Amino acid sequence: MKKIGIALFIFIAIVAGALFWLRNNLDGLVRDAIAKYGSEMTQAKVSVGSVKIDAVNGEGVISDFVVGNPNGFNTPYALRVKEFTVALDPASITGDVITVKKIAIIAPEVIYEKGDSKTNFDVIQKNIADYVGPSDNASSQGKKLIVEEFKMRDSKAQAAAPFMNGETVAVDLPPLTMRNIGKAEGGITPGELGQRIAGAMKKQLTKAVSFDKLGKAAQQAGETIGKAAGGAADKIKSLF
Repeated sequence: MKKIGIALFIFIAIVAGALFWLRNNLDGLVRDAIAKYGSEMTQAKVSVGSVKIDAVNGEGVISDFVVGNPNGFNTPYALRVKEFTVALDPASITGDVITVKKIAIIAPEVIYEKGDSKTNFDVIQKNIADYVGPSDNASSQGKKLIVEEFKMRDSKAQAAAPFMNGETVAVDLPPLTMRNIGKAEGGITPGELGQRIAGAMKKQLTKAVSFDKLGKAAQQAGETIGKAAGGAADKIKSLF
């Protein structure tokens, strides 16, 4: 009995130590998971500077979040966010469907780049769709999410294309608000959520940027944008 008591005490000590380690390393685990699975889904390098989670009220702050570009694109990233916040309903965390009260992205930096045939957001969205797979397989992919509100505002967007010789043109993007994402389906997977947000961003960018107009303006200037005079550059920018 004494040996059993000692063994039990050691087991409890190990479990307590593991829980203490997990609590103090939860931020790092979430940061690494975002980078790992984000990179797998987008087929582009995803990096996160830091994650701070308040497990009591279900709020988290993700800092220095960067989604790079897939192969074949030259700009340094597709999306860069200094900081964004996520608020969960703590009571839903143990269930099959987690309720996300709010995702707020403020002043993201976006580069919308056209490659030989597709844009970087076209490719990223397709990569996520390939990763998620057919919608009829979604039910077997673990916990699901319902996002009550997604907001992105004060975006700083730039457009780039091969004929622009490495230069970019600033474009204005209106605020993006999405509500009750996944509610009608009873929840969606994280991959499906990423696909929908990427699709909404691509739709906004498509409306804001016309690469055909950019190309025609560059031809009319008689030079590529990188060598154009200030007046020609102003003419191109005025299109937006």
